[in-house]
Order: sequence, then structure tokens, then C-alpha cells
Amino acid sequence: MLALFDIDGTLLLKATKAHAEAVIAAMRDVYGVHNPSKVEAAGRTDYEIARAVCLLDGVTAARFDEGRQEFRIACVEAYCRLCPDDLSEFVAPGVPELLEELRARDGIRLALLTGNLEPIAWLKMSRAGLAHFFERGQGGFGSDHEDRTELPAIARKRAGGYPRSKTVIVGDTPRDIACARADGVRCVAVATGPFKAEELAQADVVVRSAHELLDVL
Repeated sequence: MLALFDIDGTLLLKATKAHAEAVIAAMRDVYGVHNPSKVEAAGRTDYEIARAVCLLDGVTAARFDEGRQEFRIACVEAYCRLCPDDLSEFVAPGVPELLEELRARDGIRLALLTGNLEPIAWLKMSRAGLAHFFERGQGGFGSDHEDRTELPAIARKRAGGYPRSKTVIVGDTPRDIACARADGVRCVAVATGPFKAEELAQADVVVRSAHELLDVL
């Protein structure tokens, strides 16, 4: 089984402050957006969030596309400055034990599937003490594609063409469920983020904590 884990709201709880500040700083420096409009960010990729804000605040789609690479660099640099040295306090209860047990089982591969730009994702995991559970060069990230629904297929391809029938996404938002459905893979939703269990009912299974994930997976 290929288990693809979301980060924010799933592995880490309430650890997005520095990340949000980095996105805002990059939009200011690259696109001149000084008072960004608010958009729902949960489950979106970094590029998708930035595009939505920029379009609301007068940046054209063409200008946004021209600055994507510059935005990526600026966002990663800002996050490296702003990220706390230790994120271990934000690790969701039960997650280290879950990942340790899954890693020890035969036939299970662990990878990340997140809207974070890849360098940001790995820095979060490193400073949370979780990076060693996941394979480098695997998974799907917001820097791979702006549309989150494209990420599961990217992750499966990186895993050697992993079959849909043996792939599961673990996330905390309706967008995690939507990207699983778009690729025809299963989804386990964890109600540890901003959405209640009933709002995640379209997942194959809904659990309320990481402690319940082991038996489900």
C-alpha cells in the first residue's frame, strides 16, 4: 500500500502561521500585493492560494504566471527565515506512533501529498521530527502542480506506477477527498483540521484522530 499523507491539519496541527506569513511576504515582494484579500486556504496548493489572492487584488493571470518561479523562490526563502526551529509541539497526537508502526510493516510505503511547496514541506517535517518516516523523491507537492487533483497521479508515478487500488490518501479537508476521487484512489479523512467529521463524509472512512488510523489503514 502507498499511503500518502497530507501535512497541515493531518500530521501537524496549527503550524501554519509562519507558512502563511511567507506566502504573504512573497506576494508582496513579487506581485506588489500589500493588503492581501482573505481566501479559504485549507487543502489548496500554495500556488492556488497565491493566485486566488492576487487575482482578487488586481494582479492579472498573465502577470501571476510570469512571476511563479520568482514567487516560489521568495516564498521558500521567507519560510526558511520565519519557520520556528522546533515544530514538535505541533505534531498531532498519535502521529509518531502511527508512522513508526506503518513503517515497520511489510508492503507499506509512506510519502507526502501536500499543497505545500516541496522545500517548505520538507523543512516542516524536519523541524517536527517526522522527515525520516517519508521517502525523499516521492510523493506530490504544491510545487509539482497548482491543481491538487493532479498530485496523486504524480505521487503514484514517482512510486513506480503504483496501482490505484493499493493507494490511499490521508487528509483532513474536502479537497483531500476530491483529489483522491479525481485519481480514483481511496481516502481516509481525519477530523483534526478545520472540518468536522460530517463535512468529510464523502471519504471512504472518517476517523477523529491519528490513533484510529492504524486499524483503518
